[in-house]
Amino acid sequence: MTPDELEKFRKLLLQWREDLLSTSAVRDESSGTVHLDQQSVGRLSRMDAMQSQELAKANKVRAERQLKLITAALVRIDNDEYGECRQCGEVINPKRLEIDPTSLHCIDCAR
Repeated sequence: MTPDELEKFRKLLLQWREDLLSTSAVRDESSGTVHLDQQSVGRLSRMDAMQSQELAKANKVRAERQLKLITAALVRIDNDEYGECRQCGEVINPKRLEIDPTSLHCIDCAR
């Protein structure tokens, strides 16, 4: 992979990481404990609030996993290992990396 391609992917990963980190406070707040006054809020509203909380928790877990994958991809760039399939060692198609810059495997090994 050329230095220009590596820099392009580094910038893409850094921007993705920044986007995830900038919304982390909202995810943390949304996934917090649901406090509802049972006197003034109906049963369905409480259920909706709890469902929203569970979705927020799942989004938080997904974002944390994505941050770990992004960090690992940035380390691979620094170690000149980015874009190499972890299983067979072949070059991962740059178009695949444009779709998911954290990809660890070429399309054949991913199957």
